[in-house]
Amino acid sequence: MKLVRNVSEERGRIQRFELDAGGGSEAPPAIRAWSKQAWPGKAPPSATWTGAQRRGDSGEMRMEDPIPHFKPNDEVVGLRIMGELGMGAASVVYWAQDPKTKEVWSLKHVHRGSAKDDRFLQQAIYEYKVASDLDHPNIRKIIRLEKQRRQLFQLSEVFLVMELLDGVSLDRTPPKSIEDAVSLFVQVADALKHMHSRGYVHADMKPNNIMMVQGLDNGKPVPQAKIIDLGQSCKEGTVKTRIQGTPDYIAPEQVHRRAITAKTDVYNLGATMYALLTGRTVPTAMAKGDSLMGRLDDSMVPRPDPASSHNPRIPTMLNELIMTCVEIDPADRPANMTYVVERLQLILGMMRAKPDANSASPLPSPSRPGMPSNSASGIGELQNDGSTVVGVRFDEPGKT
Repeated sequence: MKLVRNVSEERGRIQRFELDAGGGSEAPPAIRAWSKQAWPGKAPPSATWTGAQRRGDSGEMRMEDPIPHFKPNDEVVGLRIMGELGMGAASVVYWAQDPKTKEVWSLKHVHRGSAKDDRFLQQAIYEYKVASDLDHPNIRKIIRLEKQRRQLFQLSEVFLVMELLDGVSLDRTPPKSIEDAVSLFVQVADALKHMHSRGYVHADMKPNNIMMVQGLDNGKPVPQAKIIDLGQSCKEGTVKTRIQGTPDYIAPEQVHRRAITAKTDVYNLGATMYALLTGRTVPTAMAKGDSLMGRLDDSMVPRPDPASSHNPRIPTMLNELIMTCVEIDPADRPANMTYVVERLQLILGMMRAKPDANSASPLPSPSRPGMPSNSASGIGELQNDGSTVVGVRFDEPGKT
């Protein structure tokens, strides 16, 4: 196996940001906040990854057809470029405005620099197909797909026009309290339930694939969850030819390339809830570290400590739900996401009916590097749409 890795610590040298789009336009608040945290006291570098240098699947720099960069006020697929948000292995993400309606969107441009980039083009096309089949307030919308071909036949570029999310991902800024967390978990679980009703499994649920934006409830501002990055989604029952997932959240059936089902999302969500509420991750079947010595058989995967042993403020009912979600055998997990939604709604209702200090108290700090931090701030959309995902993805060589 080979390691495909893009971590947040690299952001200063592999991403490029435009805070001022020119003409007096200003980037959304979360983007400005992210830049202040990344480069305190000074403006971000204007360009740190340019020309024909591209980061390959194994992390090396390779020379090939460069990714073109559009400038502020350029018009692309009917949108006016306002600024650049981030950059990935074969893509650049912008925020752009429709000159007619004045609506602002996120525009992802995927460019084919070599044959190795074909899978990025196909992934973007598939992501649009999945998003087009979904309609849920907690799933980021992809409005339009544009393709461009070279010499009539060769697909060379793909553009995705997406809902622009002015917020942060949960890997950068986790919920402040257990009650806030459960509120977001209800929304995420309901969105996954919707995906399952349409025949899809997300298959990569983790904190940095959940954006937290500001929503409204009866006119009152409330945190709203948005699931992003549908690139690893698949039809229920799919058996993938390569391992796809993130080690701290990956289900055993993903590691061993068995059928991906709705219960895979149950496990991924359970591991996500565990991490956000405890500051720790569950043991998984994927070997840790860069050595990739092997995968653990189901019988060898350690059973995680109860979530409440790391955070005693977690209600008993919530602890039981989380621990059931991360069972190794899918047969031992909740039957479906509907059950998870209903239990979370019940737990949230009980917490709100009888508020106490435990439900409102701050969540514990992460216990090791790479875990979500309550003190972090940033714009999670960059880590996802810009393909600079916080975490590690394992691919087997020769498989695309």
